[in-house]
Amino acid sequence: MSADDRVDGPHQNQQLVTGGTDLADAEAALVLTHGRGATARGMIQMAGEIHRDGVALLAPQAARQTWYPNSFLAPVERNEPGRSSGLQAISDAIAEANDAGIPTERIMLVGFSQGACLASEYLARNPRRYGGLAAFSGGLIGEDLDDDYPGDLEETPVFLGCSDVDPHIPEERVHDTAAVLEDMNADVTKRLYEGMGHGINEDEMEYVSGMVAELVD
Repeated sequence: MSADDRVDGPHQNQQLVTGGTDLADAEAALVLTHGRGATARGMIQMAGEIHRDGVALLAPQAARQTWYPNSFLAPVERNEPGRSSGLQAISDAIAEANDAGIPTERIMLVGFSQGACLASEYLARNPRRYGGLAAFSGGLIGEDLDDDYPGDLEETPVFLGCSDVDPHIPEERVHDTAAVLEDMNADVTKRLYEGMGHGINEDEMEYVSGMVAELVD
């Protein structure tokens, strides 16, 4: 997003909750986006399980704890201005890390549920090399996915983890999201867990912990 494209919506001027290594001393950063009805602070606590020394944690807070009002499968316009404002919140957090000297290729997006959808959408709409994407129970936003997401993700590592019977995230959308990101030259790992429900399991946390470690190794 260029300065000319800047969005001023419901999630701007909300708190950016921080944790982990102080940004001024960090080599890498995680930008953490919470789920519907949850909090940035909760994401910081969750990220404590995957944190490594040298990694700053930055978690934007959604206004009223919700990034957008409807299902991520609704027509995009029904989730505005929340969707665009949420994407701007991610952009602002990345900019804060960049301003502290952390390059985007050492910044990893991590989201759960609604936050995973938003993080996935950000990556696809702003293609370049990132430190990674970990989308727990999420996928690209919209009733129908665009036929063409232009741009090159330059082998950005991506992890998509979800239940095969998630009540909010259809399995098909996880497959479609993986296909889109692979077409954009991401290095995608996709794991579907039988009968898990809507949550995060130990296998996912272990895998993503390894991704975080690679940011500072």
